[in-house]
Amino acid sequence: MYQYILFDLDGTLTDPREGITKSVQYALAKMGIEEPDLSALEHFIGPPLYDEFRRCYNFDDAQAKQAVAAYRERFSVHGWKENILFDGVPAMLQTLRDAGKTLAVASSKPTVFVEKILDLFEIAPYFDAVSGATLDGSISTKAQVVEQALALLSVEDHKSVVLVGDRMHDVEGAQLCSIDCVGVTFGFGGLRELQQAGAKHVVQDFSELIRLLTD
Repeated sequence: MYQYILFDLDGTLTDPREGITKSVQYALAKMGIEEPDLSALEHFIGPPLYDEFRRCYNFDDAQAKQAVAAYRERFSVHGWKENILFDGVPAMLQTLRDAGKTLAVASSKPTVFVEKILDLFEIAPYFDAVSGATLDGSISTKAQVVEQALALLSVEDHKSVVLVGDRMHDVEGAQLCSIDCVGVTFGFGGLRELQQAGAKHVVQDFSELIRLLTD
């Protein structure tokens, strides 16, 4: 049974679609690329921004860093607030806390923005640790974020830990850290992506997640 439960943020606890896609659109415009269709930018939700800019637009290192900086220009002012808390999150977190679980956030989003969002929705008190990326890029991958979370929680037994996330990057990051991953299909990855990535379990809603984590 899992004692430590790490939660991804985007697509797992919140719907960040508007803030992320509009900020990516803004960054691309700064780079001379016009993308009017925000839905075409939803693949940026989940993976590190730097990696996604390089993968999708063939940016070199300097261009990718410039795009990330432009993204943060908008996201730091508007984007982090353009977010929706999924229905049932506070009740789910309270149920897990009542069951004696230790909760933490492990997000590829910079910690400063993660903390702002948790405070915005008044769910910060549920978590014993918040692990996010660093603005300088020294911690950016999901595996690095998970490793940081494990250190913050002083975890010794990795079998007692599970990461809950919605994308293949969550599954892969968990695997690299030798912990299990529960995939949620209501985010941005979907059942097929999560299964192909090798998620230990896949659930469709918070009720199913609670049953899995408390049985």
